[in-house]
Amino acid sequence: MDILGISAFYHDSAACLVRDGKIISAAQEERFTRKKHDSSFPLNAINFCLRDSGITGKDLDFVAFYDKPFLTFERILETYLSYAPFGIQSFIKALPLWIKKKLWMKEVVKKELTGYEGKIIFPEHHESHAASAFFPSPFQEAAFITMDGVGEWTTASYGIGKDSNIEILAEIKFPHSLGLLYSAFTYYTGFKVNSGEYKVMGLAPYGEPKYKDMILKELIDLKEDGSFRMNMDYFNYCAGLTMTNEKFHKLFGGPPRKPESKLTQRHMDLARSVQEVTEEAVLRMGRHIHKETGQKYLCLAGGVALNCVANGKLLREEIFEDIWIQPAAGDAGGALGAALFTWYQYLGNKRSADGKKDFQQGSYLGPKFEKGYIIDYLKSNNIPYTELSDKEMPEKIADLIAGEKVIGWFNGRMEFGPRALGARSIIGDARSSGMQETMNLKIKFRESFRPFAPSVIKERVSDFFEIEKESPYMLLVAPVKKEIRREMTEEEQKLFGLEKLHAARSGIPAITHIDYSARIQTVDGEYNRMYYRMIKKFDEKYGCPVIINTSFNVRGEPIVCTPEDAYLCFMRTNMDYLVLENILLDKKDQKPLEKDTDWQKEFELD
Repeated sequence: MDILGISAFYHDSAACLVRDGKIISAAQEERFTRKKHDSSFPLNAINFCLRDSGITGKDLDFVAFYDKPFLTFERILETYLSYAPFGIQSFIKALPLWIKKKLWMKEVVKKELTGYEGKIIFPEHHESHAASAFFPSPFQEAAFITMDGVGEWTTASYGIGKDSNIEILAEIKFPHSLGLLYSAFTYYTGFKVNSGEYKVMGLAPYGEPKYKDMILKELIDLKEDGSFRMNMDYFNYCAGLTMTNEKFHKLFGGPPRKPESKLTQRHMDLARSVQEVTEEAVLRMGRHIHKETGQKYLCLAGGVALNCVANGKLLREEIFEDIWIQPAAGDAGGALGAALFTWYQYLGNKRSADGKKDFQQGSYLGPKFEKGYIIDYLKSNNIPYTELSDKEMPEKIADLIAGEKVIGWFNGRMEFGPRALGARSIIGDARSSGMQETMNLKIKFRESFRPFAPSVIKERVSDFFEIEKESPYMLLVAPVKKEIRREMTEEEQKLFGLEKLHAARSGIPAITHIDYSARIQTVDGEYNRMYYRMIKKFDEKYGCPVIINTSFNVRGEPIVCTPEDAYLCFMRTNMDYLVLENILLDKKDQKPLEKDTDWQKEFELD
């Protein structure tokens, strides 16, 4: 039985195909259209999922959409009416899309999905999140938390997943939202909402929590059980076209930072403050839910579950014996959740988990390109390359990394979710003290403060990081072990703000953030064997099982999908080498791109 899950029309549209309960394929629309966070109907992602399984729309048994559009429209109408006449501009802007598309989802699906005449299932938004958290997890029974901006009326929920069912036990309703609180500070510190929240998380260690008490006193009433209410006098998102208002700006000492303008210590302190409030809310929720449900395990989804710093603290508190986080925790993962909800909860099919292995398949669920396709592309465009054997590949790339070369790595099925996991990655030497700044400014064209994540072979993770658990999806932050840290000199301890970047903090400085933390990906080789073999060879030859892994894209652009995308990104940056499966391209051998000036203007920079 084939079930297609769809998320669309908010941000990060996606599609997922589930066959007899197994996740066959999943991808975000942005990867095909090259429009970051694309919210349009995911026709390209759908076509990929169908093509990958050798079927067409008429072969599908069910289609599942990840929320209930009429409930969302009800919330929007009621919100605008309660704030009238102040919300009229926002209402006028939103109405046309609702009238044309969002309210007519059944008709849109039937029109876009040629040949499909079957039933369309509409779980609620947070049911889709909960399903995406629990059903792919390794647990037969677990508690779950979902947290995001808003879906229909709900902004956070918790409940229990058991066997083939999920049950939501309690919810927090709009406009009170931990996700929207974080997004308000994302907007206020000059980053783009629904895109720049992870920048705030990365900026937070440079600051002090000077505003934490003010946030808890004025903006959010956070209870011991993790429930909360927000003071809406300070926010504009219910009725206006911005997140914050003049009262908010007065409270924090000025207007929002203009995008691209200089970051000050105040912005860093604001980031640290809202990050700590978020962590405290998540920990209180976790303690309360453990007490109420008595469950050993916890599953997480929703956009707030991408806050890997909060996730790491939740794990280290040992409230639950183990936690599992959906790799595509945001709206994209709703497509996967809706499809699995249909298979298990709606159709009542049996589910059996062993407590160890999840069902996400490493989240390598996107397109894969065969060697013949790649060679045809390279030859037809007169692009020089060298072909390596499977035996040669690991050592050759390990040697290039050791020589401080920056490499675009394109191998296997593309990742589903926002993290690059060694299929569409840019890799480098974590031991290099200058690599973080080089890769940020010359490769990624992004802010210098942004940290990079390490990929580490699973069996060596606890030798370098204070964590015993696997983290295959790069969703946990853990401290670098004290044994490999280095003491700061007196002069280094006096460094202020972004100057702190220039002090190496460990033997793997390129992935050690200024608070001695790292966002870890453990690699075990089950689903991405070549990536594992390459890192293991690097360890064997150079004594380090850790490399830099950052997403294969530049600022403002989605992660690359095709070999063509990869080659363009390689040529437009200062990368030294490109790996396309077992084919190696050397930048020195390449001719400059023709007619490629001002290419960055194509992308929206935030």
